[in-house]
Amino acid sequence: MTGFSRFQRTVLVAVVLGLLVVPWAPQMVYPVFVMKLLCMALFACAYSLLLGFGGMMSFGHAAFFGSAAYITGLVVKIWGLPPEVGLLAGTLFAALLGAVFGALAIHRQGIYLAMITLALAQMVYFIFLQLPFTGAEDGLQQIPRGTLLGVIDLRNEFAMYYLVLLLTLCGLWLIYRVVNSPFGHVVVAIREHEPRARSLGYPVNRYKLTLFVLSAALSGLAGSMKALVFQLASLSDGHWHLSGDVVLMALLGGMHTVFGPAIGATLVVGLQYYLDAFGGWVTLVTGLIFMVCVLSFRSGIAGALQALKPRPRNGS
Repeated sequence: MTGFSRFQRTVLVAVVLGLLVVPWAPQMVYPVFVMKLLCMALFACAYSLLLGFGGMMSFGHAAFFGSAAYITGLVVKIWGLPPEVGLLAGTLFAALLGAVFGALAIHRQGIYLAMITLALAQMVYFIFLQLPFTGAEDGLQQIPRGTLLGVIDLRNEFAMYYLVLLLTLCGLWLIYRVVNSPFGHVVVAIREHEPRARSLGYPVNRYKLTLFVLSAALSGLAGSMKALVFQLASLSDGHWHLSGDVVLMALLGGMHTVFGPAIGATLVVGLQYYLDAFGGWVTLVTGLIFMVCVLSFRSGIAGALQALKPRPRNGS
C-alpha cells in the first residue's frame, strides 16, 4: 500500500477487518445490506476512474451495471451454467458494451460525450425491456446462486458475503494499481491537457478507449455480483436514475481520489436504506446533503480529509 500515509493505511486495515467480521455480527449490521454497499462502492470507484482520472463525464454507466446483471441471470438461470461463468460473462459483456460506447463517445467532450452515453444507455434500457427473458417490469427473478467452482455453495450467506468482499477488494486494488501506473499518469495528463499529450506522441484515443472499457468491465462486475446477491436483475439496475446516483456518489466522496467514491456510495446507499420508510423524502434529504457537501467540500469528503493532512516543513 505504497502511496498511503500511516494513518490512511491504519484506516484501510481497520475497514477491511471490520468488513471481515460483518457476517458474525448480523444483529449490528445486516450482511445483505453490506453486500449491496460493496457492489455500489466498486461501481462508484469504477465510474470515478473514468470521470475523476479520465475527465470523461458519462451519464450512461447504469447500462454496464444493468446489462451485466441481466447477462449473469441469463447464463446462470436460463442456461444453467455455474456462477463463476455468470460473473465472467456479465463482466465481459459490460466490457464489450463499454468498447462500443467508448468508440462512439470518446471523440466528443463535455456535455456532448455525456449526452451520447445517455442516449446509448437508454437504447440498452429499452432493448432489455423488450427481450423475452428479462421479465420486463417484473425483472429476471429467482436467479440461483449455484455452487462456486463446484465446491462452495453460495446459498450460504457466509460464502456469498466473502465472495462479494473478495471480488470487491480485488476490483478496488486493480483501480488503485491502474491509477498509480504509468498508464494512469498518462490518462491524467490527457485529462489535464489533451493537445499537449497528443503533441508528445501518445495515442490519446487508445488510452481513452482502454479506460472506458476498464471502467465498464468493473461496473459490470459490480452489477453481476448484485444480481447474485439479490437473485434479481431488474430494469432499475439499468435506469438513468442509477447513472445519476453513481455521479452523485463520485462527487460526494471525491472523484479525484481512488477510494473516495466508496465513501460517497456508503453515504448514498446508507441514506436510501435507513430512510426508506420516509419514501420520497429520501431524495430530498440526499439532495440537501449533496448541496452541503458540494458547497463545503469542493473536492469531496475524501479530498477534504486529505487536505487536513499536515504538510512536511521545508528542510525536514
